Amino acid sequence: MEVIRLIPTVAAYAATILITYGPSCGMVQISSYSVLRKRCMVTGPTHVPRARLTGADIYMNERVAKSFVYKYSAATPGVYGVFNVIDKSAHRFKRKLVGQATSERSMRIFEPVMNEQIATFLRILLESSRSSEPVNMTELVSRLTFDTVALLAFGRPLKTQTDPTYRPLIEAQNAGNYRSNMLMQFPLLYKIKIFNFLELFAADQVFQYWNTLETMIAARMAEEKHIRHDLYSILVDQINPEGKYLKDSEIWAEAAFFFPAGADTVSALICAVFFYLARNPAAYARLADEIRSTFATSDEIKGGRQLTSCKYLRACIDETLRISPPASGTLWRELDTNDRSKEPFIVDGHVIPRGVQVGLNIYTLHHNEEYFPEPFAFRPERWLESETPAAQLKVMQEAFVPFSIGARTCSGKAMAYAETSLVLARALWYFDFELAPGELGKLGGGNRGLGEGREREDEYQLYDVLSANHDGPNLVFRSRGDLWKDLVVGDEKA
Repeated sequence: MEVIRLIPTVAAYAATILITYGPSCGMVQISSYSVLRKRCMVTGPTHVPRARLTGADIYMNERVAKSFVYKYSAATPGVYGVFNVIDKSAHRFKRKLVGQATSERSMRIFEPVMNEQIATFLRILLESSRSSEPVNMTELVSRLTFDTVALLAFGRPLKTQTDPTYRPLIEAQNAGNYRSNMLMQFPLLYKIKIFNFLELFAADQVFQYWNTLETMIAARMAEEKHIRHDLYSILVDQINPEGKYLKDSEIWAEAAFFFPAGADTVSALICAVFFYLARNPAAYARLADEIRSTFATSDEIKGGRQLTSCKYLRACIDETLRISPPASGTLWRELDTNDRSKEPFIVDGHVIPRGVQVGLNIYTLHHNEEYFPEPFAFRPERWLESETPAAQLKVMQEAFVPFSIGARTCSGKAMAYAETSLVLARALWYFDFELAPGELGKLGGGNRGLGEGREREDEYQLYDVLSANHDGPNLVFRSRGDLWKDLVVGDEKA
């Protein structure tokens, strides 16, 4: 591999992205896969994506820092949260804070609140089952995860599942993700302030989003600090490395990241699992049997040993994370500007000049047939020790990085697994489901009209906009016997 070094300017960076990926940022992961399949391992003067097992060279290298482009995703210039802070010591501090809210221990404390939101979701599915009307899972699940993360962040019940008042915030959040992604992929846009003009067209939506976030924080600040277990109760008493309490602006910075990270990525994962189960009858039947034979009542479906014993459930989630990782783009890194070492920066045996952006594209790695035979096939059993040779399983586990690796690994991993496991287990306890008939049932899958890399009908289509945009699948639910009575109260049971 030959690397040509040019002056690493913002303009060169943007030009490289444009030449490599084209103007649609939502296609980044697909374009990267296409490029690397053609064995063009260097995409331009300042970008080197890799599809081999070189993640440790990049993400576990103390000399490497996040790319300068991350700072362009900050809602307030100069105020950074755990996602976009570049300084490594500051990141360690912030990650420790946010990680307390999304750790396994935190999820056990928060689970009753999460289960209340899942129960509301299940009642909505029950209502749809009575008329056999198809439901778009993206719409329902995005509301579920948005309501859940609002409660985990500041204990505020937005109730988007049952009340349309705050539903526009979900679209506003998506717009914010798109803006951040565009600025990170095309830093020149930040320099020329083009988004200052474009945001005028969505001013009302943007204002409502930030006004609601401000109202939530203000309402939470007016309460006793530790009245409930949430992100705010963790942040409010923390002392930063300068020996001072966190500023309100720092709490804002974490909230601005917490919502899309905790809502969008989990929504994409849950919808994708439903998509693959509905299109793979054998996997669906095996998982349904596991859930229905493991638990005797719905009350038993909770975090703990029984849920953990559902190995095929975890395999279905992992296989979905492999095929359709919610964070499917390239996480760019560069040699730390403070690095004074005279030793060369080496990735996979290649010397990387200072200023060159390097990254491991998760989608491309997860579809490398060297590590994952039949990479586009949904085969949850590949993750089971009883059905895959130990040597092959070890290789796959090393190449499986849906939450990244190293010090910057996603702190929301425990939350993603917990919420997804509970939603799937409870849904399969109460319902059977299938794809909607006709054209409606095709939503979410690929087709030739979507362009190169998106022609596979059985692959759930994600669009990389920092998080993942998606639509569908459309499913029809049927209640199982009289189990539905657990979901309703009063006269409705009769």
